[in-house]
Amino acid sequence: MGARTGQEFLDGLRKTPRDLWLEGDQVSDVTEHPKLTNAALTLAGIFDRQHQYADDCLIPDPETGEPINISHMIPKSADDLRRRAQGLSRISEATVGLMGRTPDYMNMKFASFAARWRDWTGADGGNEDGAENLLAFHHRLARQDISLTHTIIQPNVDKRTDPEIIGNTVTLHRIGETPDSVVVRGARILATLAPFADEIAVYPALPIPDGAEDYALAFAVPVDIPGLRFLCRDSASVDAHPFDRPVSSRFDEQDAFVIFDDVEIPRDRMFLDGRSGSVDLYNTVNRTGLLDNMSTQTTIRALNKLEFAYGLCARMSEAIGDYSPNTREMLGELLSYIEVTRSAVECSINEGYDIGDGTWFPGGRALTPMRSLLATWFPRVNEIIMLIGSHNLLATPSRRQLDDPDLRPLLDEFLRGADGVDAEERAALFRLAWDFVGSSLGGRNVLYERFYLTSAARNRIMAHLANVDRSRADALVDGILAAGRAA
Repeated sequence: MGARTGQEFLDGLRKTPRDLWLEGDQVSDVTEHPKLTNAALTLAGIFDRQHQYADDCLIPDPETGEPINISHMIPKSADDLRRRAQGLSRISEATVGLMGRTPDYMNMKFASFAARWRDWTGADGGNEDGAENLLAFHHRLARQDISLTHTIIQPNVDKRTDPEIIGNTVTLHRIGETPDSVVVRGARILATLAPFADEIAVYPALPIPDGAEDYALAFAVPVDIPGLRFLCRDSASVDAHPFDRPVSSRFDEQDAFVIFDDVEIPRDRMFLDGRSGSVDLYNTVNRTGLLDNMSTQTTIRALNKLEFAYGLCARMSEAIGDYSPNTREMLGELLSYIEVTRSAVECSINEGYDIGDGTWFPGGRALTPMRSLLATWFPRVNEIIMLIGSHNLLATPSRRQLDDPDLRPLLDEFLRGADGVDAEERAALFRLAWDFVGSSLGGRNVLYERFYLTSAARNRIMAHLANVDRSRADALVDGILAAGRAA
């Protein structure tokens, strides 16, 4: 089939009922529920967008020739890395980076897995079936243009004991098998995009200890498989005119708590099935280039969001004639975030390398710090928007007020902006800014940015532990120490 249209995406959602709950309602059709329909339409627009910008967003399948999304690409050169980056940016532009789990996110992960599929066979070749299943899934993911969600994090019950995996009956684990399936039970968080996904994937996340074979699982299944349940957080979507709520009326991608209630996973859907030796494989597959490919998508998404925030802040300041040194400094701060992020993407492409078999991965040196920096930058971005917007964020007439023939002359007189900015333009800017930072969706998004690639602190620790080449740093220290001893 190849790359789908938006209508085909919506038709697929309607044909795939899921056990999904939202604020007490069991939702039968996510495309029709008033708190889900607008996001479904936004995502449908992203599927259409790949055809609108086909030169950037589509590539021929290497085997069939049919058009597939560029996020499924297994790059073969630095030029491929650059082209993929351009396509990912085109996709992110549709939501100015506000939707972090558009389907290209998971596509990138499984393209990375597929590029290193032999690593999934295990040191002794004991997981060959799982590796072949994974490769087959990657092909199907691309050729059917599946919208995929995932869930990889263990729920918190008691942080004093949660790190103890073995014997933990809450986190997802294997409880049995049938001739054709592996039976799993437990829960995972947090499946972003769950209402709008065709399938859900589970794959290795944080390391697990020796003896935890029952927890060493990886698979992908349709969202309508019996026993799979999704409990969505309260909706941040609002049914409002896009002028009044331009962000939260369209961009709530949703998040769900996932329960696996004795779910039978077909064996041909298992990538790791909890057999002997699975723990070692579970703990190593995430160190085969996945993070750098994933961080490519997330950094490009962040770049679009940062550029949007900078443009919004600059327009707000101009609308009220605020050219004070403090505001200009904050605008320069935003611009510095943009340029560092842009440089990280470019550097990762320039430092791309052949991993073998002619496959190219982006260089990770510049992307690694982005996983902690972005988690701290985005809360600051929101703060800058509030500081520049100030009380003006709360003085924003609505669409109906602006359209009222009695009120409009007064609004044009008393709520106009500087340098000819009329009341409508001013209201549009500041309503957009408030929806970005002050709405329920704005609150969700800043929490998401803090933790969606794990916390900044964890990323800093992992970056230090993964830094295996300290030779230059050590040489610099040794040079000064040697000079001191010689004196």
